[in-house]
Amino acid sequence: MLDKVHLPPHAVARWAGQTPDTVALQEVGGRSLTYAELHDTALRWAGAFERAGVTAGSHVATFLPARLEAQFAMLGLAWLRAVEVPLNAAHRGELLGQALERADATAVVVDASLAPTLAEVAGQLPRLRTAIVVGGDGPPPPLAAGVEFVDAPTFLDGVEGEDRHEGPQVHDVAALLFTSGTTGPSKAVIAPWGLIWSIWSWIPDDALAPGEGLYCSLPMFHNSGRSGFTNTVDRGGRFVFREKFSVTNFWDDVRATGSSLAALVGPLTSMLWAAPSRPDDADNPLRGVILGPMIPDMAAFEERFAVKVATCYGQTESGCPITTGWDHGPPANCGRARTSWPHNEVRLVDEHDDEVPVGQVGEMVVRSREPWALNLGYYGQPDATVEAWRNGWFHTGDLFRRDEQGWHYFVDRLHDSIRRRGENISSSEVEAVLTAHPDAVEVAVVGVPTEHGDDEVFVAVQVAEPAGFDPAAFHAWATERLPRFMVPRYVEAFAELPRNRTTHRVLKAELRARGTGPATWDAAAAER
Repeated sequence: MLDKVHLPPHAVARWAGQTPDTVALQEVGGRSLTYAELHDTALRWAGAFERAGVTAGSHVATFLPARLEAQFAMLGLAWLRAVEVPLNAAHRGELLGQALERADATAVVVDASLAPTLAEVAGQLPRLRTAIVVGGDGPPPPLAAGVEFVDAPTFLDGVEGEDRHEGPQVHDVAALLFTSGTTGPSKAVIAPWGLIWSIWSWIPDDALAPGEGLYCSLPMFHNSGRSGFTNTVDRGGRFVFREKFSVTNFWDDVRATGSSLAALVGPLTSMLWAAPSRPDDADNPLRGVILGPMIPDMAAFEERFAVKVATCYGQTESGCPITTGWDHGPPANCGRARTSWPHNEVRLVDEHDDEVPVGQVGEMVVRSREPWALNLGYYGQPDATVEAWRNGWFHTGDLFRRDEQGWHYFVDRLHDSIRRRGENISSSEVEAVLTAHPDAVEVAVVGVPTEHGDDEVFVAVQVAEPAGFDPAAFHAWATERLPRFMVPRYVEAFAELPRNRTTHRVLKAELRARGTGPATWDAAAAER
């Protein structure tokens, strides 16, 4: 059984008592806080939220880039047992409004740089009552009628942090985490604290000791960054972050901060490996790197940078049921079914949920012997919850095969989600926006594999007159309406999209197999 003392607010309080002067949070090139300072700050934020009417079960959104206030808000809301709704800082327009509305958010903590983006949709959100703005100079203007717009200093003014809150239990809902839809809009995953903690709970015991630094550029609005912070403060470590990952600055950052452990996703690993070698590549303080998926040159990567590597497969909904230790096995694999808490059970099944033989491809399904370690469904979407949890197992929608040694190998996605630079993209969400373009009869969005192991977004546009279609103008139009990570790199006009003869649905598998060609417009090439 997982005890609540491991959860972030309780863990920060514990280390604030034991090692108050140890640095808990460090922003590369910016601010840092000790455990004592972080605990006091968290209690102040809890008191300010409470004064603003936030109680247990309240839904409060956070719309922030990587900055210390993301952790302050997380901890303050956690002390009140409120439900955080972390939003991707790249969201805008209709997608942002839909997320806030679907999550029933009554308040939002927003970065000053993102306040204008929020202002565009605030008037369409009848439940939204309060917006707390962090950063910026001077008092912000009102967002919309009925929304109280307050800057962070005013929000916190006069509040004394009081250590009187019960704080969260493992079974409390920590957050609604938006994940990519595969056949429809993104869903809000109901994530209890047990799930948040479990995502990084498999990390080897010797990966991070009290006082040591985890360098993590994974955002707090993702389960990866959120759970990385959770695991770090549970160990009494130092959570080191910068707003955006930089291949150029990575090793300088690691050396400057003396980080012992780093967190990466597959494409970032590939980019570091592809960078020109330096004589001092191995002269760095890292002992280990937590990443996934591995690259084919994993052993050479470990030797070049003098690090150990461990990997996993995970989802927002399922945590990480497949993991490795430092002995990670073949580079193409994602790990074995873990035997530690929460004692997941993993199967590969066919379309009827019957287990497939070893070596054959099947959809991964997961359940846990421990309570509160997996998702509690999709908020406001009971039908989707029932479908995902059919027959008592959570269906990941991802296809794997397993070898005789128990290593699991990712094969494909069952549906149409696109993975780009660590972001999951719902093709249907991108299509819903791009179909509104005046020249588009219909659009189909697929992922085109890259050399780094992720995807680039390819949009096939059916237009009446392909010869008169301007892909650059279409791309500029899309850039104004989509989050940056969703904007397609490739655009191509079609007189007719490939279709199934019976249902007339677009054959996305054919588009994926076809890939780019001479008629494909490439945004990256256009920028050169």
